[in-house]
Amino acid sequence: MYLCKKKKNMEFVGIQNYKDTRSGFGAGLFEIGKQDPRVFALCADLTGSLKMDAFKTAFPERFIQTGIAEANMIGIAAGLALSGKIPFAGSFAAFASGRVYDQIRVSIAYSNLNVKIAASHAGITLGEDGATHQIMEDIGLMKMLPNMVVLNPCDFNQTKMATIAAAKYVGPVYLRFGRPSVPNFTPENEPFIIGKANVLKEGTQISIFATGHLVFHALEAAGILLEEGIDAEIINIHTIKPLDDNTILKSIDKSGCVVTAEEHFMNGGLGDSICQLLSRKKPTPVEMVAVDDTFGQSGTPMQLMEKYGLTTCSIVEAAKKAIQRKVL
Repeated sequence: MYLCKKKKNMEFVGIQNYKDTRSGFGAGLFEIGKQDPRVFALCADLTGSLKMDAFKTAFPERFIQTGIAEANMIGIAAGLALSGKIPFAGSFAAFASGRVYDQIRVSIAYSNLNVKIAASHAGITLGEDGATHQIMEDIGLMKMLPNMVVLNPCDFNQTKMATIAAAKYVGPVYLRFGRPSVPNFTPENEPFIIGKANVLKEGTQISIFATGHLVFHALEAAGILLEEGIDAEIINIHTIKPLDDNTILKSIDKSGCVVTAEEHFMNGGLGDSICQLLSRKKPTPVEMVAVDDTFGQSGTPMQLMEKYGLTTCSIVEAAKKAIQRKVL
C-alpha cells in the first residue's frame, strides 16, 4: 500500500484562513439582498445555522421564518417566484432535498420556477449529528431533476460568489454548502460562472476532478504527487449540473486517466456524472474518492473524513491506481 506523507500549507494553494462555507452563503445572501429587492429568504427554523441573520436583520420584510415545515417552505418559495420574487429557501441539506423531494420535483423543477434551494450542513462533515442528518445522496437527487442547476462550491469566497450567481440565474438552483471551517483559498470576488469549471493547476499525467470540500485536498494531493514526479491537473467542478464537458474532455486528452473526489456517495455524484460522460465520449480509467454505499455515523468531521476515505492521501492513492490502469 502506498505510504502517503501529507505536507502542510502547500505553497501553491495560497491559503489565507479557514472559514465555513455556510458563512459564505450568508455573506452572499446579504450582498445580493442589498443589490436586488426581489431577493427573499426563507428558513425552516435554522436561521443561525445557515448564517441568515444579517439578511434577516437588514431586510425583515423580506425574511420568512416558516418553522420546521420544510414542505410548506418550498410551497411558499414557489408562490414568491410566481409573483416575480427571487426566493432562497434554506435548511439542512438532508431536509432541503430529501424531506421535500416531491415538492421540489413538482412545484419547482417541473414548473421551472426561479427558486434557489440553500442546502447547508451537507455531506459527512455535519459530524456529530449522525447518519440521519448526513445526507450524501442529495447531489444525485437534485441533478436528476430536469431544469435543476446543481452547485457545490469549495470554500467561503466561492460560496459567496456562487450565491450571488445563483440569484442572477433565472431558474431552479440547488446550492450545496457545509458546516466545518475549511481552507479559504480561492480569490476574493472571483467571478463565479455557472457551468464553467476552474482549472486550478495544469498537469499532464492524471486529471483530478474535485468538488466542494475535497478541492483543497486535491490540491494538497497534487503537491505530494509532484514530489514523486507525477504531474496532476486539478480541476474544481463547482457546477455538477450543467457539467463542463469541454474542460473535462480537454484535460483527459492530455492525461488519459481520472480521479474524482467528492463528499458524497459514489452513486449519483460527480464521479457518476463524469463516468457517464466518458462512457459516451472517451472511455477512460477512473478511480473515485467518495463514500461507498454506506450511511455515516456520529463523529467529528475530521474523524469521519478519515474513516470514509475522503482525505488527501486517499486522492494520492487513487491517482496512483488510475495511472497504473492507464499503463496496463
